[in-house]
Amino acid sequence: MAERHASTPGGTNDPLPMNDLPAIKPGHGVDLLGGVLVIDMTTSIAGPYATMLLADFGARVVKIERPSGGDDSRGWGPPFLGDQSLWFLSVNRNKESVALDIASPEGYAVLLELIEHADVVVTNQPPHVQAKLKTDFQTLKAVKNDLVFASITGFGLTGSRANGVCYDLIAEGYSGIMDLTGGPDCEPQKLAVPAADMLAGQDAAMAVMAALVERGRGRRQRLIDISLVESMTRFLSCRIVPYLGSGEVPRRAAGKNSPIAIYQAFETTDEPITLGLGTDAIWHRFWKAVGRPEYGLSETYATNTGRRAGREAIITEIQAVLRRRSRKYWLRVFADNRIPAGPINRVDEAVEDATLRERGLFFQLGDASEAVPQVGLGIHINGHAAVPRSLPPRLGQHTRHVCRELLGYSEERVSELEQAGVI
Repeated sequence: MAERHASTPGGTNDPLPMNDLPAIKPGHGVDLLGGVLVIDMTTSIAGPYATMLLADFGARVVKIERPSGGDDSRGWGPPFLGDQSLWFLSVNRNKESVALDIASPEGYAVLLELIEHADVVVTNQPPHVQAKLKTDFQTLKAVKNDLVFASITGFGLTGSRANGVCYDLIAEGYSGIMDLTGGPDCEPQKLAVPAADMLAGQDAAMAVMAALVERGRGRRQRLIDISLVESMTRFLSCRIVPYLGSGEVPRRAAGKNSPIAIYQAFETTDEPITLGLGTDAIWHRFWKAVGRPEYGLSETYATNTGRRAGREAIITEIQAVLRRRSRKYWLRVFADNRIPAGPINRVDEAVEDATLRERGLFFQLGDASEAVPQVGLGIHINGHAAVPRSLPPRLGQHTRHVCRELLGYSEERVSELEQAGVI
């Protein structure tokens, strides 16, 4: 396989980590949503992630992009792989790209023809933009009487903030997650991934699949309204519900204030580990494994309530024990004794994890002429990981094919649209 290099500000040509990943050629893939056509009018992360999930499960996804520039994330970089944004490549496999100026009358007419053939439309424009472009549910439901329409916005289609501008960062701030992330003396911190985007995209895909199941029972149109802020806030349910029922406001504690008494990171002689002593049985096994069975038998700490009350003293005792040996030693001991523990991996270490690789989570998709790194679906069906059907598309790569194959346009008609700048 040809060696590939990423463009970086320093212009380095060091071999890429992806070169060590198994190479997978596009294949048939999962077909649970085979026969479903999705018109994807989204951009950035949340919407494209939703439609990639649908595509991974077998739907045909036609991605509508602006002829000039396309999806916003195509320009997000560095880092780039050649001339392609790696952020874009992370959420756009298994799609066909159609470059179409839907703001023009001719382009809008083409869009409506595509929607006539579609089962699902996904958009992530604010409500007032949907209305302006006539891509809102009220307009499109007249085009297709059994359409599943999914809208992903910052604040939802209703409410006083409906037309507000929102990104993942803004949604995380609204949700409460930033206030809970970090140590007690640290400032609020954004999560290191676009969590609100990814959660909202997953919610949208899940809701679309449910609506398609319902449609298969003879029911009709469905309007799905997904909000980044609500998806991110729902993610905090295990913090919000205890507050509502107790009045205790959770505060930043570097992840050390779990309702499980011992559930945090600890130091060893070299690298830190995570340790979760979630049940009485695990508590006893832990102390037996570290050679202190009598500590585990203490009546004071016999229940999680007791361990919560004495958490600081217990943490001090555990830390003193674990600092005596290495991470590798303790992880082996804990694995042998069925005690939940693990490393705190960097991204490069996570990618090198033997079990994740064995299960096919990381790979490079393509062949010697072109390949891109990917993180797989992570869902095994009938004992197999999903094999992608195609690489993330180049801008407008499938425009002519879709116009001819799906809409039945002649070569002359396609050429006319091209000359007019519509496609």
